[in-house]
Formats: sequence, structure tokens, C-alpha cells
Amino acid sequence: MIQKQLRDTNVTGYRELLTPRKLVDELLPLSKKGKEAVLQGREDVKKILRREDRRKLLIVGPCSIHDVNAAMEYAERLKELSERVAGVFLVVMRVYGEKPRTSVGWKGLINEPSLDGIINPNEGLITMRSLLVGLANKGIITGTEFVQLGTPQRIGDTISWSAIGARTVESPPHRHMASGLSMAVGFKNNTNGNVKAAIDAIITAAGSHEFDGINWDGVEATVTTKGNSDTHLVLRGSENQSNYDEESVRSVLLALAQRGLQQSLVVDCAHGNAMNSEHKKDHKLQSVAFWDLINQIMKGNEGITGVMLESFLEEGSQKFESRITRKEDLKYGVSITDPCIGWNETESMILSAAKELARR
Repeated sequence: MIQKQLRDTNVTGYRELLTPRKLVDELLPLSKKGKEAVLQGREDVKKILRREDRRKLLIVGPCSIHDVNAAMEYAERLKELSERVAGVFLVVMRVYGEKPRTSVGWKGLINEPSLDGIINPNEGLITMRSLLVGLANKGIITGTEFVQLGTPQRIGDTISWSAIGARTVESPPHRHMASGLSMAVGFKNNTNGNVKAAIDAIITAAGSHEFDGINWDGVEATVTTKGNSDTHLVLRGSENQSNYDEESVRSVLLALAQRGLQQSLVVDCAHGNAMNSEHKKDHKLQSVAFWDLINQIMKGNEGITGVMLESFLEEGSQKFESRITRKEDLKYGVSITDPCIGWNETESMILSAAKELARR
């Protein structure tokens, strides 16, 4: 008689993750200053999204974090710049440690921190949390995209704004997770440009839910949430066309109003909003989207409450393949995922836009 395995036929092993309590309370706790920075950042973000604060949300930083030293250097520059434009922009640094992939590829610092093809989430969580705690302790406000459902329990207390991406916006577990997050959450339109999915997600996450999750000790538990009232839509274009133009923005704001939702949009200048004629991402086109949006705001469109830029120390991107590319061969301050605008262009754009918006 042939004996066949009933479970784990395609599983090669299990690895215990650090519990939230161990990671957050024992290994890498936030300082009092860090906690205050995160809480103040959350309140400021929410006021802007609710249109109670006339400033605009500016979410800017690398497509993904792969080099902590480069990220810290970028953060120091961004902090100085954010202080110069504080009357116009609330600057939030993108600190993305997880990368959802359309097919295969590097899954981010949390999953593959050593860039050698070896998955080590415990080391990645320590590395990522260490960076985020360091930034919070310096008073730097951060935002991220949550991909794995257990990640918020381990780093969420350091985050002031979060996103659910184009590939997970239709996922019920991610909508349920967002309903319990402690910060504002932006839902992106999906990769084919469908805005309805994001609007449905906003409504779903605003309600209360019960779902499987983990508690503070890492034990599986039923999580009960009261709903997140600070959910909003992020326009990021599609594989075929952009959606940052005046007509698209007006149409989406109308769709939000028809569903009884706050007319508040964050617009991503990268991804599908920075595609060239060959449908390839072109970081040089981010400035086109950015200035179009600034002009719309100057003309009186208050529904645009935030703008997002992918920016790093140096412009462009570099090829990276796990187990093939050597870490020491990578150029410092250059993205290994989507192409970014460089620091000089970032600084120039933000300062010029702040000058324009200060005239409103």
C-alpha cells in the first residue's frame, strides 16, 4: 500500500518569528521622544487628510530600503529640508521594507536583509525596526506599505502613515488589517487602474471586523477591530495610463463624494504616473506629474491633500538579482527596485513647490 503524506507536501520547513513583545518591548523599544514624534506625526497626517490643516502631505523617499547607511544619510538631508518647508508641507519619509512582487524578485529588507538570496525575516525585522526606531528618535516621520499581515504588530508603532498597495488592495485580509491599524491608511488603485477597488477598500476598512491574527505574544488569536476612519485613496496610475491629470482627479473626487466619503486624495507621481511611451517606468517623468498636481492645487483643488515621490540620494536604479549580484558591487545611494529621482532634483522641486504654495 502506498503511503501518501496528507499535509506539508510542498513545505520544506518552519521558522519561528520573534514575537511582537520580544522585538518591540525588549529588543528595540521606542524612546519617549520617538513615541512623541510618531504620535504627533499621526495626528498631523490625519488633520491634513481631513482637510483641517491647509498644508499638504509629502511622502518622499526611496522605492525600497536596501542599505541602512544610505537611508540614514537620506533621512538626515530630508529632515533639514522638511524643516525649511514645514509651513507648507508635512514631510513623511518612505521607509518600505516589504516589496510585493508581480512575479518574482527581491522581497525587501525584512525578508532578505543581507541581499544574498537567503530569507531571514528575524534579522530583517531587527534591521528594519532598528532603522525605524532610529528615525523616530530623531523626530523623522515615516510611512510604509504593509504586505505581511504580522508586520504591523512588529513595526507599526514607529509608523505615522501607511499604505495598502495596488496588488493587495482587493485582499480581504489586508482590508481587515487596515481596519485595526493605528495610523491613517492609503489604499492604492490597482495595477489596471481600477479605482472602485480602492474605494470599496476604504469603506470596508472603516467598519469593524473580526479575523485571524496574532496577539502581542505571537499567539494566533481572533482580532476584533472598531474600524479605521482615516482611510483614503492613493492614485498611482496603471500599466496603460496615468491618472494624475485634472480630469482624472476631478472624476475620482466625484466618485468619493457619491459614496459619501471625504474628498481627499494622495497622488503618487511614480509607478503608473511616470510611464513613458513604451510603458516603462521613467523617473524623469515624476516631475511632470508633480508640477501638474501643484498647479491643480494652486488653481484651487483642495481635494489633493498629498503627493508622493520616489527619491533617493542618486537618480535612477541599478540591476539587482538575489544570489547573482554581489552586495559590494552595488552603487551607493542608488535604488535596486524602481528608479528614483536624485536628491538634487528632489530638493529643488520641493523648495520651488513650497514657494509657490506659500502664495495661496
